Amino acid sequence: MTPRLVAGAAVLFLAAGLAGCSNGSGEGGADDRQPAAASSPTARPAPRPQPSQSPEPIASAIPSASERTEPTQAASPREAAAPAADGPLKGKVVVVDPGHNTRNAQHTAEINRQVDIGTGHKECDTTGTETNSGYSEAAFTLDVAHRLRSALQAQGAKVVLTHDGDRPYGPCVTERAEIGNTAHGDAAVSLHADGAGAGDRGFHVILPASVRGGRADTSAIVGPSKELGARIAGNFVRTTGSAPSNYIGKGTGLDTRGDLGGLNLSTIPKVFIECGNMRNAQDAAQLTDAAWREKAAQGIADGIRDFLRG
Repeated sequence: MTPRLVAGAAVLFLAAGLAGCSNGSGEGGADDRQPAAASSPTARPAPRPQPSQSPEPIASAIPSASERTEPTQAASPREAAAPAADGPLKGKVVVVDPGHNTRNAQHTAEINRQVDIGTGHKECDTTGTETNSGYSEAAFTLDVAHRLRSALQAQGAKVVLTHDGDRPYGPCVTERAEIGNTAHGDAAVSLHADGAGAGDRGFHVILPASVRGGRADTSAIVGPSKELGARIAGNFVRTTGSAPSNYIGKGTGLDTRGDLGGLNLSTIPKVFIECGNMRNAQDAAQLTDAAWREKAAQGIADGIRDFLRG
């Protein structure tokens, strides 16, 4: 399949619209890659679980081609500005989780350790994926995290990162959730890029399913997380021009999963976003473009702002 052509560059959500939509399951996410192997620094994606719900379709626009540039780093994290004295998000706390860690492959024993996600056990963390040219998902997510932090701070929010490239590996998916819970965040987003088949492209936002088991109980966050995800998806299309995934979500750009520890263990509204497919040439050209990454961060920030302002 390929994304559908329609007039206009905005996404229009039907009935459920910006109040939230829900759909099935897919691939990607901090705890959804294969365990790292000492002989292979980049993990391949695991088989995709089947959707559990039927999504509502949305209109979308085909993204225009972007000029590829070499990956660049955002401003040093140590130079990040403090929250603006005033702004629409003054008093709000947003947790930003850069998926994976560029050094995970050097710590295979540590990241392969099993952790309890409430409904089962999964690896502490995984290596993530990369483009065919070798630009890693972990480098991408940290770059976008820095840009997102700046955009949110400019609106007055306090931003908490689960890590800032300052750890030897991880953190484990359980700790990523706990950092957000301890910060009493008003919203949280985990940043990712997918590693699907070469013909698959587009972004999707992963919503928490209703799960209960062990320390996992998402009953209080399913509703607000659905709204957060819909807000981010709509603004992401508007800002980046990217189309919703043509392989997950049936055109909604939304996916619901109950097998991700980062969502299962969260007690605050939280979603994952797979910003594109690193194994697709067109998506990779965008993901490696610093100007596009700035747009991606702004789209996510705008979605969070809309959610927090109600």
